[in-house]
Amino acid sequence: MINLNDRDIMSSSEAARRWQKSDDYVRQVFRKNPERFPIGTIRKFGKQLVVTRHGIEIVTGETEPEARKNAASTSTNAIDR
Repeated sequence: MINLNDRDIMSSSEAARRWQKSDDYVRQVFRKNPERFPIGTIRKFGKQLVVTRHGIEIVTGETEPEARKNAASTSTNAIDR
């Protein structure tokens, strides 16, 4: 049975937010290059895209903590300029 409360399964907008991307990031990547998501890591339910942690990590090349760290260092660098 699939546990839909599992934090490793999330909406596309939640994944984008957690990985510090624009709200439509996952939708755009999926629309333009669906093959970037490994089989079974993304699925459309009606109009809603659901993605796994593994799927977003593969597409972005970052874990969630890495994405937060990189976003924080990017914003710090922008302030220093």
